[in-house]
Amino acid sequence: MLGGKRCEVMTVSADEYPAPLPVVGRGAVFVEHRLKSPQVSESAYIAPTAVLAGDVSVGPHSRVLFGAVITAEGGPVQIGANCVIMENAVIRGVPGQETRVGDDALIGPHAHLTGCVIEGGSRIATGAMVFNGARIEAGAEVEFHAVVYVNTVVPSGVAVPMGWFAGGQPAELVAPGDWDRIRAIMGPLDYPGTVFGVAASDTGTPMSDVARRYARGLALHHRDRIVPDQRHTPSHQSLRP
Repeated sequence: MLGGKRCEVMTVSADEYPAPLPVVGRGAVFVEHRLKSPQVSESAYIAPTAVLAGDVSVGPHSRVLFGAVITAEGGPVQIGANCVIMENAVIRGVPGQETRVGDDALIGPHAHLTGCVIEGGSRIATGAMVFNGARIEAGAEVEFHAVVYVNTVVPSGVAVPMGWFAGGQPAELVAPGDWDRIRAIMGPLDYPGTVFGVAASDTGTPMSDVARRYARGLALHHRDRIVPDQRHTPSHQSLRP
């Protein structure tokens, strides 16, 4: 018995000891690039070993899995709600071209997306590539190791078959062995101008010029800063397109 004594409990105000802010993507690499840091919804999951660099936003209930890289290289990248970005996928934002993955989309392992729009409800399968200026309309699919060429539109409900080439607006689907037809489609879509910003010519684009352009742009990574885990605070803004 304490003889009627009462134990006093210290009261602490929230101002003196504020509750810690929630953290998203603990163990993932968030990079401040070009003075922009990733913005991630509190309900999203970013796996350890995933990398988000620069002006990247990830919407509610989306999942970015191990080894995936989402990088804003001069253009923002927007990932909608309920998306799954699977292992080792790469999504790259570039200047002058919208880079967006709409709600309820699935991006498979080792897929590569650059400067393109993937509308909601679409699926990009393992190893598929979608190039600059392309648009995958709502509910379309790009199967394993298929290629969607620059400035191409894959209409809603269309599936690009496994390993096939898609080019044009709307996309013409070509089997991988039909190189003559693929070459004929590629020319007017202007790969050199769209991707490298150089004029096409009969002699091709000198790779030394292209490499120098890339190197100059990527030099800004010298100024990057790794954002520590405790600053991976969630974004509360709506990310729906």
